[in-house]
Amino acid sequence: MSSINLSALKFITLGLVIGAVLSFAAVQLFTITANTQANSNYRETKNTERRPLYWVAPMDANYQRDKPGKSPMGMDLIPYYADQSDNVNDNGLGTIQVSPDVVNNLGVRTAIAEIKALKTKIDTVGYVSYDEDLLVHIHPRVEGWIEKLYVKAIGDPVKKGQPLYDIYSPELVNAQEELLLALDRNNKRLITAAENRLSALKIPLHTIHTLRKTKKVQQQVTFYAPQDGVVKSLFVREGFYIKPETMMLSLVDLSQVWVKVEIFERDVFKVAMGNNATMRLDYLPAKKWLGKVEHIHPMLNPKTRTAIVRLHFDNNNGELKPNMFAQITISVSDDAPVLQVPREALIRTGSQDRVVLALGDGYFKSIAVKVGRYDHDNIEILSGLSVGEKVVSSAQFLLDSESSKTSDFKRIHHGTSTDDAMSIITDTTVSSATVNGTVTSVMLNHRRVTINREAIDKWSRPADTVDFIVADDVDISLFKRDAYLMFTFEIHDGTFIIVSAMNMQKNTKTKMDTKMAQEK
Repeated sequence: MSSINLSALKFITLGLVIGAVLSFAAVQLFTITANTQANSNYRETKNTERRPLYWVAPMDANYQRDKPGKSPMGMDLIPYYADQSDNVNDNGLGTIQVSPDVVNNLGVRTAIAEIKALKTKIDTVGYVSYDEDLLVHIHPRVEGWIEKLYVKAIGDPVKKGQPLYDIYSPELVNAQEELLLALDRNNKRLITAAENRLSALKIPLHTIHTLRKTKKVQQQVTFYAPQDGVVKSLFVREGFYIKPETMMLSLVDLSQVWVKVEIFERDVFKVAMGNNATMRLDYLPAKKWLGKVEHIHPMLNPKTRTAIVRLHFDNNNGELKPNMFAQITISVSDDAPVLQVPREALIRTGSQDRVVLALGDGYFKSIAVKVGRYDHDNIEILSGLSVGEKVVSSAQFLLDSESSKTSDFKRIHHGTSTDDAMSIITDTTVSSATVNGTVTSVMLNHRRVTINREAIDKWSRPADTVDFIVADDVDISLFKRDAYLMFTFEIHDGTFIIVSAMNMQKNTKTKMDTKMAQEK
């Protein structure tokens, strides 16, 4: 019995040893297989690592090289990968992708298109002027001689009732004698008529009362200032012979002044009566005057193409002097909400207004917009953008220069019908063109060349420097620096691809043109 148990024990022990050996072998085999698979995955990943097509200057998209280096401005060149140009994006031609590092280096900032009231303010200039309603001209009612002049120069201050001049006039002497004659006869009708004549000749009332009291004719009659003010103009001196048509002098009251503000014709329609206005003067920069638009001139100045808007200010302390230069800000009352973006986000080219749309995930595209009014910070967008969309507000010119090369400047919305989408594609698709040009740079490894091509007459395109991709079936050895070629290229998804090329002599075209001209 004991020998049987011993044999069984030996078999059990042998089985355990064999099982341990098999388990260890299996673990080693699994580890080797896993490591082999990992190494294989690593090699595959390494072999498929992204390789840049070329390197480009951060501030000049036209400066491209086939290896790292420095740009003309001393900045490191940035790698440009294939998936940046061949990415599948449904936002239309001209969509570009920029790596996060480049976005950060360029300092790209974005702003959201919002609907809010446009705080329109018109900053312009104006000139202080006297209140024309407070200007009076002094003319005599009779002929005579100036015996004494009490005001001597332009700008002299004058108070109401102050003597201005003494005049000897035979007509005034006769009028006084008529009153004395009527008084002697005690004829009330004649007395009233004589007094009315003296009043019509502007003889002061106290002079008439003195005449009735003293019964003595005054050979020289004194005339007085009708209002406070200053002498604006003076055309007579003592001893002058004057007539009723003689312009003697003028007085203007400066306790109230006008400010005539110049408004460009594009802003005239924004201004309305009663708009608030703020005025500042150079010699008192810390002080401001508050006024309102009192009058808008109905005609423009033909020389400056500006309209005159008039403001009114009190000037009892005399701080505002005519012909002073003033800085004016007019607040236009317009509370209607409009779609707007920062003014710095707008790119004006003369023939088109556009913005760079931030599509997310590093994608950008230049699109055309129509703009309306603007204030100091924002500008109204009439069409081209929707509420909540992001636009680039800094470094947008570099992005626009890259996107605008191939952009259709149109929006492709997901809700666009098939017919509409086809019409967009049809409008922006060009088949091919044949043109002459001079090679300026070559990137053989990438089959990429830069050619200074001549004008394309059938598209009405002027001469330009353009980057091309050379198709695989075209002899790349033809494209040497300074080589003059005639080539045909096609446009595929915004990329210019050369499909055929041949060497040309630079003077060939000139000779042909000369020969044709001689034949004609």
